[in-house]
Formats: sequence, C-alpha cells, structure tokens
Amino acid sequence: MSLSRRDFLKASASGIFLGPAAGMLAQSRSSRDNPKKKNVVFIVVDDLNTTLRCYGHPLVQTPHIDALAQLGVRFENACCNYAVCNPSRSSFLTGLRPDSTGIFDNKTPFNSMLSGRTTLPRLFRENGYYTKRLGKVFHGSGDYEDGLAWDEKGDPAGTSRGKQGTGRNMTDGALSWCRWLAADGDDEDQSDGNIAAQAVNFLKAKHNQPFFLALGFHKPHDPFIAPARYFALYPLEDCAPPKIPQGWEPLDCLSLPCGTKAIFDKFDDQDKREFLRAYYACTTFMDAQIGKVVQALRNNNLMDDTLIMIFGDHGYHLGEHGWWNKVTVFERSHRSALVMVVPRETPAGSTCHEIVEFVDFFPTLVDLCGLSGAPADLEGISFRALLNDPAAPWKEAGYIQVKRESIFGRAVHTQRWRYVEWDQGKRGIELYDHDTDPREYFNLADNPDYTGQLEYLKNLLHSGQNRLREPKSASDDNPMRGKRV
Repeated sequence: MSLSRRDFLKASASGIFLGPAAGMLAQSRSSRDNPKKKNVVFIVVDDLNTTLRCYGHPLVQTPHIDALAQLGVRFENACCNYAVCNPSRSSFLTGLRPDSTGIFDNKTPFNSMLSGRTTLPRLFRENGYYTKRLGKVFHGSGDYEDGLAWDEKGDPAGTSRGKQGTGRNMTDGALSWCRWLAADGDDEDQSDGNIAAQAVNFLKAKHNQPFFLALGFHKPHDPFIAPARYFALYPLEDCAPPKIPQGWEPLDCLSLPCGTKAIFDKFDDQDKREFLRAYYACTTFMDAQIGKVVQALRNNNLMDDTLIMIFGDHGYHLGEHGWWNKVTVFERSHRSALVMVVPRETPAGSTCHEIVEFVDFFPTLVDLCGLSGAPADLEGISFRALLNDPAAPWKEAGYIQVKRESIFGRAVHTQRWRYVEWDQGKRGIELYDHDTDPREYFNLADNPDYTGQLEYLKNLLHSGQNRLREPKSASDDNPMRGKRV
C-alpha cells in the first residue's frame, strides 16, 4: 500500500484507516524509521492550562517544562474534548469522543460504561511494554480505571507534615475545595513529590523491555497545596487578576453555573490575588517534579530512546469571565499545554499552531510506537506529521462539549472562530472572533454582519469531526481562515 501524506489524512478523516489498517500502516512505518521501540513517559497534569513561561506567561516559573519545549514541539492549539477530569481522561485514554464514551461527569465509573475497552495503556501492555502508573491517570482507581492496563500501579501519598502550614479558604467555607495552604515540609511531604521520587527510582532500575510510564500529577488542581517555598516566589502584588473589558455582560447560567458564579462574584481583590498566587505556586511545584523525572532520564541514559509527552487534562479559568474553575466551553477551559519530545523526530524548539484534539493522542502514540491491535473505531487521527513538520496544514476545527444537567453545550473552534450551541441552538447560540476578542467576551451571534460565519460554523459543527483544513493556497477565499490572536 502506498499513500501520499495528504491521501492518508483524508482516509483517516473519513474513517478508512481508523482500525487495523491504520495500525499496520503506522507499524510498518515505525519499524522502518525506528527499529528500536521507544519508551514512553506520559505525564498528565490535573487542571493545567497554558499559564507557563514557555506559553508567554510573564510571571510563572516553569523552567523544566520550558526546557523540554526547547527540545521538542510545543502545541499552541491543543484542546480537550470535555473540560472535566473524568470525561476528558476517559476520552483520550480510549480514543473515543465523549458522546461515544457516555461519560459526562466525575461520578460515572469508567467500567460502568467502558468495561472491556482496550485503553491506551492496555494496548502498550499488549504490545510488550511494561506499564506503570503513578498518581492520577484515569480519574481514579478501581472501577474508575482499566484494571488490565497496568503491570504495576501506585498512588503515593503525602505526609501529615505536608498537611500543616499557613492558608485559608477563599470563600469562607462556601466551597470546600477553594482553599490554599503554604505547607510545611518539602516536596516529598506532598503526593506529587512522592510520585516523582518513585518515578526516579523506577527509571534507575534495569529494564528488560520498553516501558510506558504514566505519571498523573495532582497540582495545580485544588485544593492549592504546595510547600511554602513555592508560594514565596509570588508576592501578592505581582499576581494581577485579569481585567474584565468594559461593556461585558455575563451570559446565562448555561455558560457559567450561576450558583458557583455567585460565590466567585464575592471575591475581593485579595481573594483573587491569593487564588492566582496559589495556582502559580502549585504549577511551579509540579514543574519541579517534572524536572526530577527528566533528570533521571538523563542520568540513566534514557533520553535518546524515550518519548516524553506532557499535557493538562483540560484548561482552567483564572478569573476570565469572573470564573475560577473549568466546566465551560470557552477556550480558557478547554485549551491546555501540550509539549512532546520524540527522539529523532521532533525539530527542537518548534511551535505548532495547528489544532490538535485530545482524542488524537491515542492514534498518534499508536503511530509513533508502532503498536498493533488498536481498536477499529478510534475517533481521532494521528498528528505524527505535525511532529515532523509543525507548520503542515491540519485539522480545520476542534470540538468540545459540556453538560448542564440535561442540556448539552457543544462548540466548534477554528484558529479564528468559536461557535457554540446550547441544546442544538434552542437554548442559545454564541459566536466569538479571536482576532478581535481572544478571551471571548462579546457574543456576535445576533450581529447580522456575521451571518455567513454563523452558517459556515453551524455546518462545520454538525458535519462531523476530523475535517482537514486545506493548504493556504487552496483556501485564500475561505472566510474562516486566519490565525488566532
């Protein structure tokens, strides 16, 4: 079988190569280009958005992730498909979109919907990899994860000392999770510090087979707890809350749950700055743990044979729209950091502006690692081509959804536009232009000047996923084309 890259992408988009043929094609190419199986360090970080120095944040210190971005590819437009932990993880670990997994909240156990499904780590195990989990990779253990995925797993805890320190609840107890603690002790008095320590020990050991090491770091997820020295890096006067533009009026309770929003509306300037400081401190703490893992890879001569992938399970609002959480269809809720280092493939220090979705992770790793036996119904496509050429034309759009009780909000976003329907448009429509409104404050859906954009994006939302963007020369007259601000 001989296919051009473009023909392969079109076939993938139509579903032709989403099953065994895709696995055979990926395997043959991988075995030709990389005869030795790559190890994989798969790092998922809870509630991590793009508040990192390598993504342009002027204050947050993330030297270790920044250094990895200089070795590989940093993705500017990586988006989850559901901005809640369990739905997102269940999706990217199965290669299915949330509508296919049927998991839309944090209370539905993975095995109640997907028992028997071949997950990404299970597929690595079936292909001769030693699979080890430390921390939160699926949404939890037991019924919340694939029990056949791991040769070894652990949930390292912190110490009692790490639960002491100085802190407070920023909502006077109204939201139990909304608290910070500048903790006593050091890194290994926290769960994430022990995850890193155990990962380092694993990497020191002799390995008789390739490994898939999955690390699930908890921070910066709430409650915002990290050793006090990380809080000391961020004086409150430097932690400036985002400015809400004049003329903005909040949307209805579908866009932002009104009960929790009413609590956030009581935040004063001190509360906001403390929230930001705590999120920043936890992010830098997490980055330090990643640094220990990477150093262990170097010390044990594993860097040249190990694929490293770091991402957040979804994005996170830090005061935009007056919201301090996730669970929205705004960009801030679904866009996350994604950095990949693939030996002998990724051009060092590259940035990719093309849209990739988390549902694409499964087929991409199948492709990169030459795995066989992948499920026939994977709903993403491999973006390996972007790791070789980050400027290659790619997906036209990404898709995200959220559920408010029985009502779904579904969004499609391109590099310039975001279009949202609530209850298939019956409960509301939103349209945002990132060229003029990158934080999505002003809904253009009722503006007659944007009728063409509305219709185009509506069709794009309802036409299905994996539609590929044409090269620039073939789409100069496309009103949707344009880079995001």
